[in-house]
Amino acid sequence: MARLTKKPIQIYLDPVQDRALRVLAERRSSSIAFLIRQSVQRYLEEEMPVEEDPALGIVGLGASGLGDLARHHDRYLANWEKEASH
Repeated sequence: MARLTKKPIQIYLDPVQDRALRVLAERRSSSIAFLIRQSVQRYLEEEMPVEEDPALGIVGLGASGLGDLARHHDRYLANWEKEASH
């Protein structure tokens, strides 16, 4: 059996919001659920920018001292593996 990757919730929209979402979903050949998820994501990004996400405190961001680690991580991993095998 397939696992749900999204959590179902129930919300109540006023009739104007419902109509507007239906029209927009039709225009974009999309679902209302997708539009709502997209809107929630934008709202969360505005209200809690990534740099303020409390989860980042456990990541060790910047601990490597390498300013380009995200961009060149494959190269760093390959070099580390090469050095570890000697």
